[in-house]
Amino acid sequence: MIACLGRTVHGTDANSTPDDDVSTISQLLDLQGSIENGGITGVAGKDFGGLYSAKPLAVIKPSGSEDIARVVKAALRTSHLTVAARGNGHSINGQAMADGGLVIDMRSTEENHFKLLTIDGSPYIDVSGGALWEDVLKRCISRFSLAPRSWTDYLSLTVGGTLSNAGVSGQAFRYGPQTSNVTELEVVTGKGEVTVCSETQNSELFFGALGGLGQFSIITRARVKLQPAPDMVRWIRLVYSEFEEFTRDAEFLVTQEEGELFDYVEGFVFSNSDDPINGWPSVPLDPDHEFNPTHIPQPAGSVLYCLEVALHYSHSDHHSNIETAVSRLIERLGFVRRLKFEVNVSYMEFILRVKQVEEHAKANGIWDSPHPWLNIFVSKSSIVDFDRTVFKKMLKDGVGGPMLIYPLLRSNSGSRPSTRIRVNVMLDNTWTFWSFAVALFMGNVIFQVRWDDRTSVVLPEGEIFYIVALLRFVPKGPSVEKLVAQNHEIVKLCNNEGLDFKLYLPHYQSKEDWKRHFGYQWSRFVERKLSFDPMAILAPGQQIFKRTHINLNQHSQL
Repeated sequence: MIACLGRTVHGTDANSTPDDDVSTISQLLDLQGSIENGGITGVAGKDFGGLYSAKPLAVIKPSGSEDIARVVKAALRTSHLTVAARGNGHSINGQAMADGGLVIDMRSTEENHFKLLTIDGSPYIDVSGGALWEDVLKRCISRFSLAPRSWTDYLSLTVGGTLSNAGVSGQAFRYGPQTSNVTELEVVTGKGEVTVCSETQNSELFFGALGGLGQFSIITRARVKLQPAPDMVRWIRLVYSEFEEFTRDAEFLVTQEEGELFDYVEGFVFSNSDDPINGWPSVPLDPDHEFNPTHIPQPAGSVLYCLEVALHYSHSDHHSNIETAVSRLIERLGFVRRLKFEVNVSYMEFILRVKQVEEHAKANGIWDSPHPWLNIFVSKSSIVDFDRTVFKKMLKDGVGGPMLIYPLLRSNSGSRPSTRIRVNVMLDNTWTFWSFAVALFMGNVIFQVRWDDRTSVVLPEGEIFYIVALLRFVPKGPSVEKLVAQNHEIVKLCNNEGLDFKLYLPHYQSKEDWKRHFGYQWSRFVERKLSFDPMAILAPGQQIFKRTHINLNQHSQL
């Protein structure tokens, strides 16, 4: 069978057509799902970024994990075939493409798993790796009045896709990224093995797959933590003229104790101008609200800052209690008092807020335009320098879309502590040590690691770091190349200035850049590749490893 597949993909028959090849491959693989001809104009030959294109040999629409395993095993026995899992096509730099290889359309598996479980009194949902988070949200709320704890801003992304990166939004300061909110995975490895993994079962594969950029396995099922879904959200935007005040308040909000927290904290930078996309008009939450620039303190700089927060509540909560809670949380903040915007929306409307942006962009014909986006994690120690050199100078006129910036917590520094004493104590103090030990023994201390360093996600140093996301929407043409070049310039500047940063959704084209990205974690990443995808079959679009037909344990290219 493999010999026949090899001859088919090499196109030895000059009279054969692509459809003939696909038909032959389908018969040889004996799939329960379907297979389609690839092509550079097909959906699998492009992605949301619109910067790259590829021509896959075929697109597989599997019925489930067994089909995926068959495809991987078939590719494994050829000398050159690769396999890429494609979710909803929202990668930016061709990460889910397989030029000349096999693309697996994970959306065909979206209905395979949807089961509510209760484990030790806590609710979880088993969902397919090919399911959209948007659909998971709607089904969980409508059926169970429950919802996942951690989200991305845009929800038309697949479960497996975000878990292969991290999955970050304004809830991450409380609960960590989506990778910290799953307890079990079913995956297909680069050896074609269907494997269930968790923190206690096949743990190296579990943590490797989370944030692993698809390098070790294809996620086919995930067990996601749930919590009761609120009814409503008070959604607030607060404007700042000074970056230091903005970051001070943002960090203050994400490090408060339980009972003193918003449920969501994000922020963004905008141009100090009347530009409808990049400036003042982008801030108000309601069309009837007006941004009055006369309230901006003088002298103000080229850019301004907006802190965006949200508080969940239920229909049974009294209006005065909500007002009191909001006032208590923002009374100590240093925002411009007459530039505060707020609305009440349903929880579903809030979580799906970017869906409205998508519909508007599609109506205006810009949704399918190129998106030369750049996402960076920047340490707290470097964020002021980043603002000074990038936001205030390079990007002072905006990027044609949102410029997000907000803090995240690596572990349990202050926010939501489950202890009657402080965890961040000086353990060389004998009394403090024994108090800590007793509290730990009595169950009063619960470590909450938001970003587990056993996963493959790479972060800058420090307890607090920021995510910066430059979400450009641009028409096709020379401007796209200029903006891609500007992204490279920003990354180069960060390197030259010695800023502590890591790319999120990284894209590098050289082994040396990837080694620099992973730093001391590179050797672990390579070891996981050797263990779970030794012939570098999976996710070739990431351009980390080269396909080989020799066992990588005996290969020098790593």
